[in-house]
Amino acid sequence: MRTGAPAETLLAGEQAADGRPAGGPYAPPRPTGPRRPPRRTSRLMLPLALALAAAVPLITAAHDARPTPFGDRLVRHTASGKGEPRLRIEGAAVHAYDPATGRTRWTHTRDGRRPLALLPAPGHAVTVWDDGLVSDTLRDGSAVRWHRAIPGGARWLRAAGGKGVLRALDPQARMVAVVTPQRITAYRSVDGDLRWVLPARRGCAFAPARGVRHQGVWVLAQPCARGADGAAEPAWTQQVVAVDDLGRIAPDRRPMGNALPTEDAESAAAR
Repeated sequence: MRTGAPAETLLAGEQAADGRPAGGPYAPPRPTGPRRPPRRTSRLMLPLALALAAAVPLITAAHDARPTPFGDRLVRHTASGKGEPRLRIEGAAVHAYDPATGRTRWTHTRDGRRPLALLPAPGHAVTVWDDGLVSDTLRDGSAVRWHRAIPGGARWLRAAGGKGVLRALDPQARMVAVVTPQRITAYRSVDGDLRWVLPARRGCAFAPARGVRHQGVWVLAQPCARGADGAAEPAWTQQVVAVDDLGRIAPDRRPMGNALPTEDAESAAAR
């Protein structure tokens, strides 16, 4: 049996000393005004926010550590200064040097590979590697734009080196040719698109190191074992070939052009 203060009995219409109405269960009045959010939610959000903040460096490091498909390691050493850097091959890397201070701005290497030829051009640089791969890098060292493989060129490149392999087909190097004994392959430098291929004449082979540029045209040597008509001494005209950014120069050629698709569309709309 419970003990304590005696129960208070109230008549209808009376109020207790604390203001409670008589009769029936009593519910205290609810406070008016905006309700405060539960403190438990804010207490849970703080540890979650701290955990996410701590995870950001780990996520960034994991992203930077992802292996690249071609083993590229493009490392920026100093902030870019005025003017484009000077480029040269040193050992297994392409080095970019500040023209004013001589400091290294960036280096480009590929795992287990060695650069054989380098073509510096306004805004970008083209490199041929000993595994037969061609790469194009922005001159400021911010990105490698594309890679292309030279068909059947790796073994010959390792044996012969890269002299004369890269040729700029225009002053801005918007078109770049890769010359091997079997063929001349031309790429659009902005996106690496293959624009044209010129195979060597049967019984002949291009000599990449033997070429001269004259009025926007490359005249490249193409030594032949025999003449086109079977003659023992081939004519000299059969042993050279002239090319420009549109391909082999011939009276009846119909080049497809090298403009980007958007440029072609804009040109057609302007007509």
